[in-house]
Amino acid sequence: MDIKYKASLFAIISAFILASSKFAVGLASGSLAVISSSLDSLLDIFMSGMNYFAIRKAAEPADHEHQYGHAKTENIAATIQSLVIIFTGGMILYTAIHKFLDKGAIVYSRFDLAVMVLSLIFSGMISTVLRKAGEKTDSSALKADALHYTSDLYSNSAAIVAIILTYYTGKTYFDLLFSVIIAFMIIFSAFKIFRDGIGGLMDASMPHHMEEKLQYIIDGLPFPYAGYHKMRSRIAGSRKYTDFHLLVCRKENIDDAHKLADKLEITMTREISNLDVVIHIEPCRNECELSDETCTVPRKTSKTVPKTE
Repeated sequence: MDIKYKASLFAIISAFILASSKFAVGLASGSLAVISSSLDSLLDIFMSGMNYFAIRKAAEPADHEHQYGHAKTENIAATIQSLVIIFTGGMILYTAIHKFLDKGAIVYSRFDLAVMVLSLIFSGMISTVLRKAGEKTDSSALKADALHYTSDLYSNSAAIVAIILTYYTGKTYFDLLFSVIIAFMIIFSAFKIFRDGIGGLMDASMPHHMEEKLQYIIDGLPFPYAGYHKMRSRIAGSRKYTDFHLLVCRKENIDDAHKLADKLEITMTREISNLDVVIHIEPCRNECELSDETCTVPRKTSKTVPKTE
């Protein structure tokens, strides 16, 4: 099974265990902080489940109706998830304030703190697994899921503090305060996911450091390379795309020029994973005696390898 599927299934199963435990304990005690955290975990199940199916769809090969593939399915999933997260955060805010005004009772049991500590540990494990899988596969869906589980670390920590303070002081407004904090954390994490999802749907460019790396590789070509222009890039899910015009010395025949382009494409795809390259070959327009020594194209005497983030 692919690493992306394994990571997604692990997140779904773990989130189900956490949601069930926190919801049962939260209902028993009446703690909004615990219930809010359980709702967040229920949302995690939905998100991770959507990611699982989005990853499977995105992995399907191109067909007649989708000639560029299905990679943007991951961006669609990330965008939908972010909107659901924002709605859930708003509902938590509304419920917290409404219950506080009605002065609902909170009676903590010994299980509240234990289940939240367990949730904190699980959230850390899930976030780490998803983050590493997302970085390894460049999956926008897994990265979005990892970001949300990272926010769970903060929300679970806030719930633990709320339980301790409310239990020892008897003041229920601590539960309200940290419920509101959890809600804002959930909403804040959603905006990052929304921005990345929309970026993919709008064909946002690859990160600057990746474009610099591609430019460095191109500039390192030997004669008869004579420059490049009209470079573009975009990202769709875990796939990256770039196209540009490669200038080759006018004396080269078409076969040799294509061999140069093929070698360049192989180098690029080896350096940046999940990269699709389209190269358009053009003859150099500079006037010279058509040799490596007389080439009038400016050459960089020193190059610094761009940093990879």
